[in-house]
Amino acid sequence: MALLEVKNLGISFGGLRAVDDVNLNIEKGQLYGLIGPNGAGKTTIFNLLTGVYRPTTGTIKVDGVDIVGKSPSEICQNGVARTFQNIRLFKKMTVLDNVKAALHNQVKYSLFTSFFRTSNYYQSEKQMNEKAMEILKVFDLDGQANYLASNLPYGKQRKLEIARGLATNPKLLLLDEPAAGMNPNETAELMETIRLVRDKYNITILLIEHDMKLVTGICEKILVLNFGTELATGAPEDVLNNPEVITAYLGE
Repeated sequence: MALLEVKNLGISFGGLRAVDDVNLNIEKGQLYGLIGPNGAGKTTIFNLLTGVYRPTTGTIKVDGVDIVGKSPSEICQNGVARTFQNIRLFKKMTVLDNVKAALHNQVKYSLFTSFFRTSNYYQSEKQMNEKAMEILKVFDLDGQANYLASNLPYGKQRKLEIARGLATNPKLLLLDEPAAGMNPNETAELMETIRLVRDKYNITILLIEHDMKLVTGICEKILVLNFGTELATGAPEDVLNNPEVITAYLGE
């Protein structure tokens, strides 16, 4: 059964048709790539999937639930988390607190309990700390748990953003250019981390990426966009050898 079902998705901004009649079917546990030249509509689709934009046409279902018209927070509660092209961490908070902030929807104590610091408050805080540290360990960030997020190297800030997304307990994790700005060693390490996250937490991952080595290395299926429309869909080796895809990237 498909976890994400997108049918005839489209959005217009004034007279501009930014995304037109896009279809996506992503199976549970699948690693799926969304690629295309700059301006092809990839991030716009992420914004549609997460409620930042409301589609002009089409339907979006996550695990059978229609999410069109829901707010970003409601969509997050329905199991969709994302990262961004530009890192958006809470840079003046610690690494640990960045992850704990994403656990807010799993907090089991009330405002009253928090104010009066009852035993339930301390028990819940202990559980949150343990959960956050467990996630940080997956990304080899547990040793920097008390660092300010702004003091992490760039590659580890990227990892922390993925860790924070994972902390929302998603069914579907959307990664927007996770390897942007990374060197080859960091990218190779990230590939292994993404595979580990998928396997350990049994989640589905959709990623936008320009690094074709990463895409072909981990994605099981790819959708190529060009000018907001579907250009090709299929296995990485088939798609990247498609003459139309090569033309879209390199020109005639």
